[in-house]
Amino acid sequence: MATSNYDASSISVLEGLEAVRKRPGMYIGSTSTKGLNHLIYEICDNSVDEHLAGYCSEITVSLNADGTATITDNGRGIPVGIHPKMGIPAVDVVFTMLHAGGKFGDGGYKISGGLHGVGASVVNALSVWLEVTIKVGGIVYKQRYEQGKVVNQLKQVGTCRKNDTGTSVTFLPDPEIFEKTRFKEDSIKSRLHETAYLNPELTIHFVDARVAPAEKMDFSEPNGIKAFVSDLNAGKEPISEPIYFKRQVEGIEVEVAFQYVDEFQEEILGFCNNIFTQEGGTHITGFKTKFTMVLNQYAREIGILKEKDANFTGMDARNGMTAVVAIKHPEPRFEGQTKTKLDNPDAGKVTADVTGEELVLFFDRNLEVLKKIIACAEKSAKIRKAEEKAKTNLLVKQKFSVDGTGKLANCESRNPEECEVFIVEGDSAGGSAKTARDRKTQAIMPIRGKILNVEKASIDKVLANAEIKTMVTAFGCGFMEGYGNDFDITKLRYNKIIIMTDADVDGAHIDTLLLTFFYRFMPELIYEGHVYLATPPLYKVVPKKGEGEYLYDDKALEKYRKNHTEGSFTLQRYKGLGEMDADQLWETTLNPETRILKQVEIEDAKMASDVTALLMGTDVPPRKAFIHEHAHDAILDV
Repeated sequence: MATSNYDASSISVLEGLEAVRKRPGMYIGSTSTKGLNHLIYEICDNSVDEHLAGYCSEITVSLNADGTATITDNGRGIPVGIHPKMGIPAVDVVFTMLHAGGKFGDGGYKISGGLHGVGASVVNALSVWLEVTIKVGGIVYKQRYEQGKVVNQLKQVGTCRKNDTGTSVTFLPDPEIFEKTRFKEDSIKSRLHETAYLNPELTIHFVDARVAPAEKMDFSEPNGIKAFVSDLNAGKEPISEPIYFKRQVEGIEVEVAFQYVDEFQEEILGFCNNIFTQEGGTHITGFKTKFTMVLNQYAREIGILKEKDANFTGMDARNGMTAVVAIKHPEPRFEGQTKTKLDNPDAGKVTADVTGEELVLFFDRNLEVLKKIIACAEKSAKIRKAEEKAKTNLLVKQKFSVDGTGKLANCESRNPEECEVFIVEGDSAGGSAKTARDRKTQAIMPIRGKILNVEKASIDKVLANAEIKTMVTAFGCGFMEGYGNDFDITKLRYNKIIIMTDADVDGAHIDTLLLTFFYRFMPELIYEGHVYLATPPLYKVVPKKGEGEYLYDDKALEKYRKNHTEGSFTLQRYKGLGEMDADQLWETTLNPETRILKQVEIEDAKMASDVTALLMGTDVPPRKAFIHEHAHDAILDV
């Protein structure tokens, strides 16, 4: 149990709260649903920090019927005393000043997920109002803020038992900031469940009171990340029970669980201080590098690898692996406030050292498991070599002239920052797009119909597909790592890859097939924000008097009809992009000044992978059940 004092003097202040409402993306990543959900995560992370400090065992996250969210914990309660430096209640410092909290210097936390101390204040700044209720010392306190500003002074509103402590935060997201203000419950539940895996002694309650009857779920995982790995592999055939180790070195705690399944796959999730490091970082690199080294040493010792210079690649060694690598670091460094990549060199070294020592201890005592893992690596190496040979034959590098050869009509500029490529459905639409485009910066790549569904296809068919070969060659950054290991995002020729299909069911299907390919074989294109969906209009209305207007969906048409009598306008419905002339296509879909683009983002990597496999895979009954369950969501999002 931690014994450090946690009072008003524990709260350090680095700078005031400024410009959050003007630039919210700097603090929460975006103003989409992803950013909206991030508000809950910021407050919840503070409660988890209380658990890490040894003072909180339960957290409740409630989505309320009025659009608010409430996060409650049974921790110590935010300090309410007067801050010695600022001269105001410490709770006001926490909620109104950036970089203020018990996470700096000798404050209240040694290990923290809400590392930058901006979470509470940013949530406050981006809410219409926020109320915090604190139970500490037998007294209940309450404070209210509106758009980040104190409405009234902290006041006592009741009493409680002295050992009944905690903090409850309720906030209403500001519709002036966010594109949508309805929280996405599936992502939130996935995140909460993930947090429960990482904290085996923590129980998290989830309540969604927006539906009747209210949905209630409890997340408690006493087996921790071992259970996490087992659940990730649900429905697959494991070759052994999860392998687990945990050790602390130089103040850094390393915890790893991994399991192999009899499939050609690799899934490694990294966490630091309970935060999912989506883009990995030094801890993941340390684990991967040391694991490959150890496996090669054993394979050589037992005679599997006989050639002097022969080695399994990292992809070979991890073929079939599902792993969770979770570390706790007293002073982690992340790239950006949204904490997607860990950057501490010492985290990589300690993770590698612990991994090396623990693997030797385990493999020396479990030779049969070792041999099964090496067999997975052998299978991978054989497949890899065959695929590399196929790739060498099939993916012949092409040089594109200004006018383009083959299907690609390239742009004149060779500056990737200003270049964009449109993947267009159909030759007729491609022809119009080639005429309409800005030849300096816009390239056009027509595709014929629906491309290969890579989720169902073998790798040799993927490599042999003409449309896929054209895209891989045109983008210039190679293929997925592990198939020749030549994917290099820095060589991407186009800053924007824009999928432009008809606004109908077939167009949506093509969008899905393309996104599945990018996600499975070029995921960095999505993670680094290069993939977009164009939004062509469905209709054009031309009134008898005045200028015509483009309408992008049926709701827009319905709204237009309410304000205009039948017969006062003519209606044109675009069945496809090919029905637009070049001027119309430029005006609605190509012109950067007037077009509408949707950037493709991934909020939850595990959920994205699971849903992709479910919707695009071969197992039909679960797909039907998913569609039936989520049909209402699709209608709401139209």
